[in-house]
Amino acid sequence: MLQNLFNYDNPVWRFIGKFGDLIVLNILWIITSIPIVTIGASTTAMYYVTLKLVRDEDGYTIRSYFKSFKENFKQATAIWLIMLAVGLLLGFDLYFFIHLQTESSNLKNVMITIFGSMTLIYVCILVYVFPLQSRFYNPVKRTLFNAFFMSIRHILQTIGIIAIDIAVAVLAYLSMYYAPQFSVIFLLFGLPLIAFINSFFFHAIFKKYMPKDTEHREDGEMRPLFSGEEEQNTDKQAAN
Repeated sequence: MLQNLFNYDNPVWRFIGKFGDLIVLNILWIITSIPIVTIGASTTAMYYVTLKLVRDEDGYTIRSYFKSFKENFKQATAIWLIMLAVGLLLGFDLYFFIHLQTESSNLKNVMITIFGSMTLIYVCILVYVFPLQSRFYNPVKRTLFNAFFMSIRHILQTIGIIAIDIAVAVLAYLSMYYAPQFSVIFLLFGLPLIAFINSFFFHAIFKKYMPKDTEHREDGEMRPLFSGEEEQNTDKQAAN
């Protein structure tokens, strides 16, 4: 019994080990995100590791992180800069129309509704785009489209992901003022904690798009989401 208790393959120790990996992952993400421009590659690498943790794939956290960081650096950085520019533009537009002093309240409400809807779509894409980049290889334009497509197709999961992310963020914020002793937890795990929770959703979703011949492979390599015959097969499945 004692031998099984201290066996690393024991589910309890494996579960505890994942939290240790999240602490290491948090440190790596913070360090590699300091230049700001590298946040896209850092977030992609973070999801690459958390998705592996959810799939119970053995591997070295640091090695896996930098493997993904290096392989996805150019494309993830391009995606991040696009999303950053669009996010700043939408944020400015919303701020402008919310604080706009005008006699035409109808126009103001219409513009706020339009940009508010665009912001919601933006958030949905932002939630999916880096996990997709970490797991599948596609051109930037295709990755952005797939992020939008999957967020709408799996709208219930998308709502759940966003709701959980907001809840965790609110808890982290409130803990700083009302329960500082618990804020240490959020400081230790940081964004990787949210990514780890999200990865349970993404793992279930991404399995639906994996080519059947590689669905159960455990090498952790990225696979194409839609390419050639796989895209046609997926369209047929959607039609049925």
